Amino acid sequence: MAARETETRQRWVEYRERLDAIDATIASLMDRWSVPALQAALGIVFIWFGGLKVLGVSPAADLVASTVYVVPSEVFVPVLGVWEVLIGLCLLYRPLIRVGLLLLAVQLPGTFLPLILLPDVVYVTFPHALTVEGQYIIKNLVIIAAALVVGGTVRDES
Repeated sequence: MAARETETRQRWVEYRERLDAIDATIASLMDRWSVPALQAALGIVFIWFGGLKVLGVSPAADLVASTVYVVPSEVFVPVLGVWEVLIGLCLLYRPLIRVGLLLLAVQLPGTFLPLILLPDVVYVTFPHALTVEGQYIIKNLVIIAAALVVGGTVRDES
């Protein structure tokens, strides 16, 4: 009986060691590829969303137009789209990441304006129940966090 228990324990130790080796490999791959994947994802999102604005097919165009009063929306929305495409391109090309982050830092605060200027559009019930538009805006917190991660790598040699 004792030999069987020892054999069972030994198998569990072997399984744990194998799982630990697999876990270490996965963690190493995630460490290696997470920031480049995040950088690429940010670039693609900005190019895509900006491109939609330039082409006049962005579902966010009406929200943007309702927020900006100083410049006509038929001018502002495409210019914003070009700005966003530039952010995306800069984020995809390592030597220009700082430029992309600067453009992003100038653009991103404006994306939160509808929370203040258009509460009836972004809230079902203020302050916790968001409409789809409100959720679209709040997801920019993830973009800010992702930009901080990418920005934290600009001095890395590679």
